[in-house]
Amino acid sequence: MKVLLVNGSQHKNGCTHTALQEVAAELERQGIETEEFWCGNKAIMGCIGCGKCSQSKRCWYSDDTVNEFLEKVESTDAFVFGTPVHFAGTSGFIKPFMDRAFCSKASLFFNKPAAAIVSCRRGGAQGAFEDMNRYFTIACMPVVSSKYWNEVHGNTPDEVKQDLEGMQTMRQLARNMAWMLKSIDAGRKAGVQIPEHETPIKTNFIR
Repeated sequence: MKVLLVNGSQHKNGCTHTALQEVAAELERQGIETEEFWCGNKAIMGCIGCGKCSQSKRCWYSDDTVNEFLEKVESTDAFVFGTPVHFAGTSGFIKPFMDRAFCSKASLFFNKPAAAIVSCRRGGAQGAFEDMNRYFTIACMPVVSSKYWNEVHGNTPDEVKQDLEGMQTMRQLARNMAWMLKSIDAGRKAGVQIPEHETPIKTNFIR
């Protein structure tokens, strides 16, 4: 079993990375393989809603990290997406990244557990946290929780490590995710099938 941890910070080894590594360390203690994927700090194009990806499950635009990430999705069992808090919301890197990763590709993520973590200096964590979770709930992904909202506080990696409650929250998140993955695996081995997915029905209210 493998969990992909997506670092949506412009700083590869910054505060978000520090929180993700706390999750990764506990997952590995639980026997779960991990990999951290950095979105990078180069411009990530936003989704233009062209619909070309609906068949290929890849984006036509390949000059950033989105398709590189999509290549890893099939072999991944669960995800943790992390972002720093920018103006009480997600970073300008993770937002367009997730828009394009999920647009017309929700089926790639069906029934794979996911969690969001946010890193902030002081405030604004809840807005970013809620934004991230919306992607999971539109893609039939079980959302993994912890003992508190999945957030850490600090302006530097060393300060994040001093947020003892935040670090504990990351470890509990990892244990909960490991438990969910092992439960899914046990159910699959016992013959429990994943839920049926009906053909999508899209309704609008224009008459």
